[in-house]
Amino acid sequence: MNRLSDRINALAPSATLAMSQKSSELRAQGVDVINLSVGEPDFFTPDHIKAAARQAIDDNFSFYSPVPGYLSLRQAVSEKLRRENGLEYTPDQIVIGNGAKHELCNAIMALINPGDEVIIPTPAWVSYMQMVNLTGGKNILLPSSMEKNFKVTAEELEAVMTDKTRLIVICSPSNPSGAIYTYDELKAIAAMLERHPNVMVIADEIYEHINYVGKHESLAQFDAIKDQVVIVNGVSKSYAMTGYRIGYIAAPLWVAKAVTKLQGQYTSGVSSIAQKAAEAAYNSPQDCVEEMRVAFERRRNLIVGLLQEIPGFELNMPDGAFYAFPKVEHYYGKRCGDTVINDDNDLALYLLNEAHVATVAGSAFCCPGYIRLSYATSDENLREAAKRIAEALAKLA
Repeated sequence: MNRLSDRINALAPSATLAMSQKSSELRAQGVDVINLSVGEPDFFTPDHIKAAARQAIDDNFSFYSPVPGYLSLRQAVSEKLRRENGLEYTPDQIVIGNGAKHELCNAIMALINPGDEVIIPTPAWVSYMQMVNLTGGKNILLPSSMEKNFKVTAEELEAVMTDKTRLIVICSPSNPSGAIYTYDELKAIAAMLERHPNVMVIADEIYEHINYVGKHESLAQFDAIKDQVVIVNGVSKSYAMTGYRIGYIAAPLWVAKAVTKLQGQYTSGVSSIAQKAAEAAYNSPQDCVEEMRVAFERRRNLIVGLLQEIPGFELNMPDGAFYAFPKVEHYYGKRCGDTVINDDNDLALYLLNEAHVATVAGSAFCCPGYIRLSYATSDENLREAAKRIAEALAKLA
């Protein structure tokens, strides 16, 4: 008998983690799989950050930490926001969580009631919609396209608003498309939001430093709507610290207090050691961040060039993050033996089984007809993956 709650039964598993798990299972069977499904830097955490973690152990940071995070880390985040983004947030407006994913879910849980509408431009990261589902909220998906560089306009956002709209989620740089909203595009969205003071925005900025087109622009820079914006960020992508699980929100004080109350009831404060490592990441010279960004930009140029040579693939040049997002509808209806490609899920599975390259279907990001490939891996792996993909697709007829 299924005794699970309706909430859990309605929750979909993470497609990105599921594909990564499938590739791990094949590897365990001795298959040489190149995993381009997971959004994780392949770099090691910089040495000075690891040293700070070791020092924290030696200094006996082994006790419960404060629910919103150590004051010293929240001060470091506050200074980072001032220094890099020109934003003023007090430490009381910052809450540290178990990764940006945790704080994103906390914010949604704190803001959304059953029946509230959440506008999510698509393609969108797989977990946004499921987090909204957990609250009983309603996802309002606003599609974009490759021709529009996977971005939506202020006019398009306002056109789908109703009296039930409570929240908009904007990810820039974007997972999965790599799109980045410009200053002018965000300014227009901010002007529109001034007309809707009861609508909040979550600005997912976790890929902030993986930007190939210039300065990062935050929606929170527009003073008239700053109190409607919740910034979500963390150390995972910029500092190659995915396993440390440190993220944060910077938000209006009432939101920060609500998230702290929520966090106090079911996770409490996060890892003391990881917090001290994150503090070192923010307070130290940022050379390591730029070195990784330069490597990602080189890899972007490499993989996009290789994928553009594959017949039937259509893709634009991503402005940030570390994903390529080609359109693959050209291969619908084609077959290889008993395998028929009916959609992007079929193609992703075919590439895993035939090319031994793990990707993620665009349908997982509410954008069917595409696949996502992470280029957070070595140049050698990218070249080999592109070669395998091209050879596998050539077998389809």
